[in-house]
Amino acid sequence: MLVLAADQLAKYLALENLPFQEPVEVLGDFLSFYLTRNPGAAFSLGEEVTWIFTIALAAVAGVIGWLAATRVRSRLWAVTLGLLLGGVLGNLTDRLFRDPGFAVGHVVDFINTPWMWFFPGMSPAIYNIADIFIVCDMIAIALLVLVGVHMDGSRDRDRARDDDEETALGAEGDQFAPGGAVAGSGSEFPVADADAGIPADERGLPPLSASEQLAVEEAAERQADEFKAEPKNRRPGRDAEI
Repeated sequence: MLVLAADQLAKYLALENLPFQEPVEVLGDFLSFYLTRNPGAAFSLGEEVTWIFTIALAAVAGVIGWLAATRVRSRLWAVTLGLLLGGVLGNLTDRLFRDPGFAVGHVVDFINTPWMWFFPGMSPAIYNIADIFIVCDMIAIALLVLVGVHMDGSRDRDRARDDDEETALGAEGDQFAPGGAVAGSGSEFPVADADAGIPADERGLPPLSASEQLAVEEAAERQADEFKAEPKNRRPGRDAEI
């Protein structure tokens, strides 16, 4: 909203104070004002199909809004796309509401940098505040992509670290690891042998009741007390049996 307001205010001041298509020097050959109206795209391309640029700007604004609502979780991406959206809406406002009519309006341009040209023999670009933000934010988006900053706030190095820390059961701990199930097991989640430590002739017997379990524990305690009470009276054979 700040970019949109700044763009429209600058265009209003330019229309009110600058002569139409007459250069006004500001900083010599470095910067001048040259008020004009552009029905086309950059360098006045496509002047006969203004409505196509209106549709394109509206589509870009819609995509940015959708990304902001559904995908963006990064502050850097939010700021960058917000500034880009402000620039797009600045020129879209001209297309929709300026002369010669709705959806075919001409964009107000007034900033001229004579030293900035892209091809020999081509006139320098004349642009506005919205154009500056559009170009700068497209560069910023390219830099974010190059350094690996994603819209959800993650970075390439963070994702690589998460892959390195993946457990034997997968990154989430509840799926197969990259090489399959746990090595040496017949299933994804091996469990201990339920019969481990139980004599073969006692396997399959019903569990003890609470009273039976208590009786077993009391008998074990009595045997332990008797064993500790008579250490000197034990015979070698009896000690070995114990």
